[in-house]
Amino acid sequence: MTLTLSHAVGETDSPLVDLTIGQLLRDAAAETPDRLALIEGIPDVGARRQWTYAEFLEQAERVANALLARFEPGDHVAVWAQNIPEWEMLEFGIALAGMVIVTVNPAYQQAELEYVLNQSKSKGLFCVDGYRGNPMLATAEAAQANCPELRDIVRIAEWGAFLAEGTAFAGELPDVQPMDPVMIQYTSGTTGFPKGALLHHRGLINNANHFLTRMGLAKGDVYVTTMPLFHTAGSAMSTLGSVSLRCTQVLVETFEPGLVLEVTEQYGSAGMVGVPTMLIAMLEHDSFGSINVEALKGMCSGGSLVPEQLVRTFEKELGAPFTIVYGQTECSPVATMTKPDDTIVDKSSTIGSPMPHAEIRIADPESGDTMPVGAIGELCVRGYLVMHGYFDMPEQTAETIDADGWLHTGDLASMDERGYTTIEGRLKDMIIRGGENIYPKELEEILFTHDAVGEVAVVGLPDEKWGETVGAFVRPTPGHDVNKTELFSLLRETLAPHKTPKQWFVVEDFPLTGSGKIQKFKLREQWLNGEHSEL
Repeated sequence: MTLTLSHAVGETDSPLVDLTIGQLLRDAAAETPDRLALIEGIPDVGARRQWTYAEFLEQAERVANALLARFEPGDHVAVWAQNIPEWEMLEFGIALAGMVIVTVNPAYQQAELEYVLNQSKSKGLFCVDGYRGNPMLATAEAAQANCPELRDIVRIAEWGAFLAEGTAFAGELPDVQPMDPVMIQYTSGTTGFPKGALLHHRGLINNANHFLTRMGLAKGDVYVTTMPLFHTAGSAMSTLGSVSLRCTQVLVETFEPGLVLEVTEQYGSAGMVGVPTMLIAMLEHDSFGSINVEALKGMCSGGSLVPEQLVRTFEKELGAPFTIVYGQTECSPVATMTKPDDTIVDKSSTIGSPMPHAEIRIADPESGDTMPVGAIGELCVRGYLVMHGYFDMPEQTAETIDADGWLHTGDLASMDERGYTTIEGRLKDMIIRGGENIYPKELEEILFTHDAVGEVAVVGLPDEKWGETVGAFVRPTPGHDVNKTELFSLLRETLAPHKTPKQWFVVEDFPLTGSGKIQKFKLREQWLNGEHSEL
């Protein structure tokens, strides 16, 4: 079908499944009890723990019983840890117990932890003693005095003692329904104001299955999880997707390119997902040339621009089709995705077509009307995948999900006649210079083609005369120097003068969200604080 209006619907040939996360694991254990479900991906091969599906289900049920000895169904329980097997056992155990898991970034400091615990009304917190120099247990104990609803802090280091508490629970596990809330993920990391997206079993399970299936994985494959579990890319797309396909999941505790390459070869991984910086780091690692990655069937990225030349490099060097996703936590999280057999142009310039059973449209930000094909407007999503809302934030929920069920993403996009969508920028990132609208993505795509540009973020900076002026923050490719005259000339070959950055900055790295997206508002704040010097 050739579209004239920017409104597309994903295929509906396969019906949605009505399952809970607990039932998903039970079904997998019944079908493939002896298949390895989870392998601990740490550098010490001899110390790696592993569980079959039957063993993993047994652990998850013990977790559920132990939780119910302390808390009630419906309670919110936070998990503050890096990618460790106990995190996933808690994810499934909390779901089986009819509770809601609250995910917490292990990099958080005390004020951030207190905000999440209080806003989510968490009754319990599971945490590691520390990670990467962050004294998490001590921080949690200090925070507890400021978190009146937080009753219990459980050390994951005392896991055995916690599981033993399950013997005190003599009741039945609760009757959990597919539309029950099961997860709170804090989002809006690119705007600085955290809101807790309340997600349900049905949305997470179906979306995860659709993601890995479109990526090209099949039942029983091996999948390496590199993304953090506190983000939906880890706990939903990777973990739930793996269980839905009865995959063997290798859970990498900390992303380290050499380790990811090692486990990919050792276990014959068929798939992986990572932000572009992760994939680039793997290609640049000293061991890359000697590692066998022939088992890879697919790789996926998202969260930032992936230029055409980089897509070609990924597919050539890793020998597998590349796909890109567009997602938001509020969408469980994947709304659109390219397909393995799409063209390189589609993979680098679009975010693909709608996921199964998802509706996508481009709306006029002012009137709300659906835009004609090719016109820029706000990307909106509707369907089973949309969150219940922001926990305990009715006003923000009403601002995001309209009366017709459309979730307004805040992203500017356009759609072609096939239903393929292209992100043009954020509504809030759009630069208005002297009344002219400038879309940063247009500039970033061109700058990415220069060999010296490893990563780039184009940001609107306050200006007394023009309202905003264009600033470009560049992370150089290793071994290259940034020459702003060359970059300026590159842009001027195709762009109008008013779009060309007036100010240029070189950075060693970018402030990122937990999912790897560049936080442009922080770059702007750093510039206002005098932390960046012009080239």
